[in-house]
Amino acid sequence: MITKRIIPCLDVRDGRVVKGVNFSGLSDVASPVELAKRYSAGGADELVFYDITASAEGRSLFTDILTETAKSVFIPLTVGGGINSLADFDRVLKCGADKVSVNSGAIRDPSLVGKAAKVYGSQCVVISADVKRVGGEFRIFAKGGRVDTGMEAIEWIGRCVDSGAGEVVVNSMDTDGVKNGFDLELLMRVCGAVTVPVIASGGAGRIEDFLELFRRIPEVDAGLAASIFHYGEVEIRELKRRMAEDGIPVRL
Repeated sequence: MITKRIIPCLDVRDGRVVKGVNFSGLSDVASPVELAKRYSAGGADELVFYDITASAEGRSLFTDILTETAKSVFIPLTVGGGINSLADFDRVLKCGADKVSVNSGAIRDPSLVGKAAKVYGSQCVVISADVKRVGGEFRIFAKGGRVDTGMEAIEWIGRCVDSGAGEVVVNSMDTDGVKNGFDLELLMRVCGAVTVPVIASGGAGRIEDFLELFRRIPEVDAGLAASIFHYGEVEIRELKRRMAEDGIPVRL
């Protein structure tokens, strides 16, 4: 059985890691380089780096801090934020990223996913979906969760995978930063619609939330979190030890 991955997320604004609740109220946490070093040495399976205001501000992702972060880690690094073209894919890959995460850029130009998969391979293309319940349906949001696209989320994610995305990060805006557990209903829907790896993001507050995630939805490939790791509320090695004790396949 494939081992489940634990992935810390660095939400970066102006060169600093920040964290909020429900995609708002951001507060400063730390240097992305220092946190990346800590996670690389502390048992994380992968690392995600999001420049969270690049799309909303209509600019390219900062490459200097990304390059420095990439040099600090020895685990796979996924990078997103302001990815709007093949040139953006090329730029961040040359900075040291292993995979590129796209959200608003794919909404603006749905052909981007397919073009990137053709050039770099599906394994390099990650669709990051910011999802929120609106009027009884799951909707896709753009520009760091600021804009409701009106698109139904499960269909959109399926289209992106059909176009060539090799992995899906499901960011539940309803549970983001709340720490009451992952959005299991949403994740079940996504896992039922695609055959590529699905990463659960948004809502983890304690070790038990990860155990429940992998027990209830064994199709989920990875759990992603930010503040609980940043602030030491959950230690990755302890989390993975508990997962192993619970019979969940994990790399110790």
